[in-house]
Amino acid sequence: MPEQQVVTDTESVPEEAASGALRRRLLFAAPVAGFAGLSVTLGWGLTRDPGRLPSTLIGRRVPAFSLPPVQGRALGLSSADLQGEVSLVNFFASWCVACRAEHPIFMELARSGAVAVHGINYKDAPADAARWLDTFGDPYARAGADRDGRVGIEWGLYGVPETYVVSADGRVMLKYAGPLTEQILDGTFMPLIERLRRTGDGRPS
Repeated sequence: MPEQQVVTDTESVPEEAASGALRRRLLFAAPVAGFAGLSVTLGWGLTRDPGRLPSTLIGRRVPAFSLPPVQGRALGLSSADLQGEVSLVNFFASWCVACRAEHPIFMELARSGAVAVHGINYKDAPADAARWLDTFGDPYARAGADRDGRVGIEWGLYGVPETYVVSADGRVMLKYAGPLTEQILDGTFMPLIERLRRTGDGRPS
């Protein structure tokens, strides 16, 4: 009986082995590269203040606007009202949970007279906005109702709450997204407000 022979493709075996090894290296390298990229991104993000978002308005005059008063209030808010003194403009809404967290800070600012605070009520039902201010207090010298959100868009609003420092000549000097805290107020807002009052230069910090 003739001896049986097993015939193999001596060319294809090394190529298949090499191809498999390459695939394994790529499968290993992909998650490593992804993790490295994510680490760099997170590291960069941790070095930034999440509240101090970039804005094309910084150093520029506030957009021209004129809003009627919030229900039950006598004074609305317009760009012309943001002239003559350094002030804060706070976007708020009755449906905003974070707005409630920061509200006591604005009430204290109103009591102390440390800086003029104006409010823009964003996409709120008139009765809800009035009830909210009646319940928690009204710290705003003027409060405008931005029912359709158009003014918020012009200001580059990311969401509520957001608070802006406006210089005496009507320029946006700082945009802060998220609920204001005493730490941010004392460490960032008040030093800027004092500098603007002292120099009146209207330049970004």
